[in-house]
Amino acid sequence: MIKVSTPRLVGIALLLLTVVGGCASANIGGAGYGASAETADVGGAGSLKVVSALPPPDSLGGAGQVIRIGDTLKLDVFGVDELDRQSAVDGSGQVTLPLIGSVLVAGQTIEAAQTQIKQQYGARYLQNPELTVTVEQTVTLDGEFQKAGFYPVGGNSSLLRVVAAAGNFTDIGDPSNVFVYRTIGGQDYVAQYNVSDIRAGRRADAAIYGGDVVVAFPSGMKVLGSNLSSALGLARSATSLVP
Repeated sequence: MIKVSTPRLVGIALLLLTVVGGCASANIGGAGYGASAETADVGGAGSLKVVSALPPPDSLGGAGQVIRIGDTLKLDVFGVDELDRQSAVDGSGQVTLPLIGSVLVAGQTIEAAQTQIKQQYGARYLQNPELTVTVEQTVTLDGEFQKAGFYPVGGNSSLLRVVAAAGNFTDIGDPSNVFVYRTIGGQDYVAQYNVSDIRAGRRADAAIYGGDVVVAFPSGMKVLGSNLSSALGLARSATSLVP
């Protein structure tokens, strides 16, 4: 299931920043910090860390996968098909399930959420319920993409794949000015990727995981730490609006 965000919050904000910031270099190395460094503190970006390549998430799936806002949770109750349900995790981090209503699941592992849901059904409605919880995660694409929004990701998702899913870049989008954000252990990381280089085989494609945020900046924009931090905040605000 594809959820497309409207309006495109980051895209509007970045256009305004372009007007203010002028048409200087878009490369983060020219903004006062080097992309080649393993990590770097970015002036004006708070705790955001710039890296040359994003580290993988702590959990790559399975029962230890952490559920996030915007994910889709699928509940299968053995022998009680009427209780099977597929529900999006809303902006408050909850899903709505038959009989038991709203359940807070964001921030929990799949295993923990499954245990919680099993306990709630067992306490009032079912004797020794047998159920499984699976999760389809999403990536947020915002900024200068033709179809910015929220897209499902799987084990083989990559930057080129999600850019294609979003209909490629707008007329003013800069393929060399794409930033991918990832949160690991409470720390926000960001790395710059040149999609043109990836397409030409000059750089390896980047793996994309659930919860990542991909932002395409306009051509000619000078990217500063404050721009990077603001773009992440706006994209997260858009994510919180998922119905």
